[in-house]
Amino acid sequence: MKIEIRGVERLSFRERQVVTLKEMGYSSNRIAKQLGLSASTVNTLFSRARTKGYEVVIVIPGNNLGLFGVDDENEAKGENED
Repeated sequence: MKIEIRGVERLSFRERQVVTLKEMGYSSNRIAKQLGLSASTVNTLFSRARTKGYEVVIVIPGNNLGLFGVDDENEAKGENED
């Protein structure tokens, strides 16, 4: 799995850190402890980042989801045995 934050160039370094951890599901208290900030500062940074506009995209390869069998993956790659 890969997480991509589109519009990250509009965010400060701290905002990027907070957004990444928040979008991964961490609580404000956990992020605050990890980054050496107060929980209210984390919330402020997250709120500020949201007003700047960004989009989080999660990229999950299909084979990691078990959606394709071996034959389907080979066919998609052009490796038919015909």
